[in-house]
Amino acid sequence: MKLHKIYHPITATPYKYTSDYMEFEPCAPLKPYIRCFWGSRNIVLQKQNTAETYGIVIPDTCMDIIFTADFTNNSLESRFCGIDDRTFIDYQNYREKKMYFVFAIRFYAWSVSLFAQESMRSTKNAFFDAGYHFPKIKKEIERQLFDTTNINQLIPTVEKILLNLYYEKKETNLLFQATSKVLQTRGTLSMTDLTQDVLVSSRQLERLFLEYIGVSPKSFASMVRYQYLWNELLYRNDFNIADAVYKYGYSDQAHLCHDFKKYHSMNMSDAKKFALQNVGNIQDNSLLVQYNGQRKQ
Repeated sequence: MKLHKIYHPITATPYKYTSDYMEFEPCAPLKPYIRCFWGSRNIVLQKQNTAETYGIVIPDTCMDIIFTADFTNNSLESRFCGIDDRTFIDYQNYREKKMYFVFAIRFYAWSVSLFAQESMRSTKNAFFDAGYHFPKIKKEIERQLFDTTNINQLIPTVEKILLNLYYEKKETNLLFQATSKVLQTRGTLSMTDLTQDVLVSSRQLERLFLEYIGVSPKSFASMVRYQYLWNELLYRNDFNIADAVYKYGYSDQAHLCHDFKKYHSMNMSDAKKFALQNVGNIQDNSLLVQYNGQRKQ
């Protein structure tokens, strides 16, 4: 089964389309593993702006490698963002004019280890220099960034790099089977049933998910359930919260709403309003619940 056909994780602002954020589909062989490429279509000229803006990043069960070429300061930055199990607020302000180009790869949780040279342990809610987990990808893509600043020209080159890496490694069948069960049941499958279905102990399953995804199977299933709920809330005009309580195995509406807010940092009504603004940040920070934690360096 192609997992990407039954599961479509989305961000807090899936309609977002700005000068430095546009999403692009990968080629057919990479679609089961890469959620999308994203970034700026060309070089962006950032004007000076001392006012703070706010963005929100929710748990989408994906992991990103983000490359930024700063043409003003002639520098490159490559970051790997591990899986998040909580929302964080991204504060931005631009105190100087800057010319830059952004390119990123967004991996599905079950596939990131196929392209990495290091374990996903201890990557939850953290970011790293991309060279630690993805030295080959970092080396090859950074080599291209100052020469190729059009994302449509860059993507085919990146796809070749990723396909070459993929062919060097083998998929972990047990991880695929376990992930498939979680996705097919929309994250509602109990861990007891999951271990019985894939014929491993709970300890083995825990080690497997921590090694290849960075979170426990229980945490992953909970985030998958939240993502299915978020998709349904945003895209279905006939969304009914009472039906969702039953469908996703919540004890009552209060339990569902609490679980949603835990992951999204705002209630369901505000989350939908925020998403439909079709912008990458908001000026009205009354919708944002302040998050005190910080990503680890």
